[in-house]
Amino acid sequence: MPTGDQVLQESEPFPLSALQHAVYCLRQAALIHVERAWADNRFTAEGHVLHAVADKGGSRRARGVRRVLALPLASARLGVAGTADLVEFQPQPDGSEVPYPVEYKRGKPKLHRADEVQLCAQALCLEEMTGMAVPEGALFYGETRRRVVVPFDADLRRLTQETAAAFAEVFAAGTTPPPTARRERCRACSLKDLCRPEVVARPVIAWRARMVARLAAEEAAS
Repeated sequence: MPTGDQVLQESEPFPLSALQHAVYCLRQAALIHVERAWADNRFTAEGHVLHAVADKGGSRRARGVRRVLALPLASARLGVAGTADLVEFQPQPDGSEVPYPVEYKRGKPKLHRADEVQLCAQALCLEEMTGMAVPEGALFYGETRRRVVVPFDADLRRLTQETAAAFAEVFAAGTTPPPTARRERCRACSLKDLCRPEVVARPVIAWRARMVARLAAEEAAS
């Protein structure tokens, strides 16, 4: 059986942004990136507006920091490819530059780690591409108009790598997983009407009930 790293290396690259969806819900990620289903809601529309400037690309210097918009990224190890909204290359005393990724998000900081995983994946790409360690980056939220510094510690790196490995298997197989057990996440999902989690989950619930009943009957008969 192939390991997670082997799956990542053997399959074609999937969009880096899929990791944000995969942390939130693997089924959502598969609907978007495998089945190519998409539905805009107010939240995604606001996100498009926020990214409009960053998507134009370009490079400039500000206070000695080189700032590159819409920088293409890729990682053979993670099996992803995508674009960073903004990467600031911060000068060091030895003349080198340390990459500092900045991702633009609508709304405000969230309780889950989807945004942080997407940003960490960008850092892992930058480390692979530049050979430089990337210790932290930032998320800029449109509602608060502030940056939130994100340290790329061991736990976040591990979560990012595990999420990449999990979605790489889904992406390579071309299959869509069942709905997440975290049903509170379905309420704000732009794909809820396409996903239909209540309907899809019924066969699974019925099968589980049948299995429990059968095991109980077998135990009673023994």
